Amino acid sequence: MFHIKTYNQIAEDGLRRFEPSEYAVNDAEQADAWVIRSHDVHQADIPPYLLAIARAGAGVNNIPLDRLARQGVVVFHTPGANANAVKELVLASMLLSVRPILEGANWVNNHTFADQTSLEEAMEQQKRRFVGSELRGKRVGIVGLGAIGASLANDLLHLGIDVIGYDPHLSVDGAWNISQQVKRAKQLSELLADVDILTIHMPLTDDTRHMIDATWFKQMKPGATVLNFARGELVNDADLLEALDDNVATYITDFPKQVLLGHPQVVAFPHLGASTHESEVNCAIQAVDTLKLYLETGSIRNSANFPNTELPYVGKRRLAVLHLNVPNMVGQIASRLAENGINIDNMVNRSRNDVAYTLIDIDNHKHETLSVHALYDIEGVMRVREF
Repeated sequence: MFHIKTYNQIAEDGLRRFEPSEYAVNDAEQADAWVIRSHDVHQADIPPYLLAIARAGAGVNNIPLDRLARQGVVVFHTPGANANAVKELVLASMLLSVRPILEGANWVNNHTFADQTSLEEAMEQQKRRFVGSELRGKRVGIVGLGAIGASLANDLLHLGIDVIGYDPHLSVDGAWNISQQVKRAKQLSELLADVDILTIHMPLTDDTRHMIDATWFKQMKPGATVLNFARGELVNDADLLEALDDNVATYITDFPKQVLLGHPQVVAFPHLGASTHESEVNCAIQAVDTLKLYLETGSIRNSANFPNTELPYVGKRRLAVLHLNVPNMVGQIASRLAENGINIDNMVNRSRNDVAYTLIDIDNHKHETLSVHALYDIEGVMRVREF
């Protein structure tokens, strides 16, 4: 029986995938795993028995990934599960950027009129104030061609928009998801100087924090719009404010900052990107499924701090070893097993930065006693699980 603790509100469609015969949810303090959304793990005490944390969402800035990796706690997230919800909000924001829809709606709803005739007369007099332009024929630049950026690029093409993308880390598999009609910029400068709308879909890391600064804005043409539905900390706010006085016409974001609130050229939403019923369900289901896969078989899929590692589970005894990524670690593990009369049937090893993960299927019959304590004697081994 695995014990699961949830933080925040997790969609029931996901939690129902925990079979009651094998999982107990929120009935014990000593949980094997947590399922969270926005819960701040940076300030949490991590018990030594915790095996994993699954976040029902793509971003993991509320989780100390490196510290948990060194404690042998695997962190899962749900990339792509909320991609459609975010993409649709970006599309809506692009329409708002070229058509003063909000301004027109506010004008109508904030005025009173004596009768229908006076309303219609006022509309005829005022509607010229709300003339905009069309998205068709515009050029949109997308920085970051992951799940959201790729889906957005493909949809924009259907609207008659010229799309140019930039992603120096785009994988071969990721490239297959993008239409060949999407132009690829080899250098960021090629994109910035030529787009009417720039939309950001890159992850927040130590390297990308405040990356979008004056060096970006100064390369953009006058009247450009910047959309940020990735993370607020990607943008240097002081440089943005200067750009809004210079060449950037509008900044639309899902991450309000106090310093930007009330600025006439800023439209801020209260972090609504993934706030759809479908997205919450998708994230919860994906989080629970990847967590179950790890707890039941040891295979890792969609981890944010350990390498994705899968070995088909055929029912044999299995060992899962979480360890530091140092030379001869696999050799030491194999030697210790051999010394204890354990024969390896199949094995896979993967690494990610400073940590690594080894899955081992063994030939010994199930009734034979298996001791894994010898593996803990190897320097750099953080956790050993037995299946």
